[in-house]
Amino acid sequence: MAEIIEQVTTLLTPLLEDTDVFIVSIKVKPVNNIKVYLDADSGFSIQMCSSMNRKLYGQIELAQMFPDGDFSLEVSSPGVDEPLLNARQYKKNVGRKVTVTLTDSTEKTGMLTEVTEDHLTLEIKPAKAKEALIITQIPFANIKKTVVQIIF
Repeated sequence: MAEIIEQVTTLLTPLLEDTDVFIVSIKVKPVNNIKVYLDADSGFSIQMCSSMNRKLYGQIELAQMFPDGDFSLEVSSPGVDEPLLNARQYKKNVGRKVTVTLTDSTEKTGMLTEVTEDHLTLEIKPAKAKEALIITQIPFANIKKTVVQIIF
């Protein structure tokens, strides 16, 4: 599976040049079902998704990765309930409310205000309105997962 992921990454990378689209993750199931999750700094539309799918499918066929044609390809953006996986996703979501699950399984929910190489900064509203905002820096090494909270 790792070899297929590496080959797909190699084929996909040139297709992303000169765009703000980036790879979030690539997964392969035993039945040669390839799932590519992409995102973009400016948003990843259905049209972009469809276009990338067609281009990548053609590249996989051209490279003859599966000579008998026995594979399927799904290109999509990660769902809103999927955890953030890379620094670029974190930066894209600055200004949004997130829930961070720490390695000790405690959770912190607040506004993502800053992302650096080694930590993120959350602005957490206090329990009582008259208290000051809590600003906390969380090292990435202490984060199990981070999920963007959808506000309606």
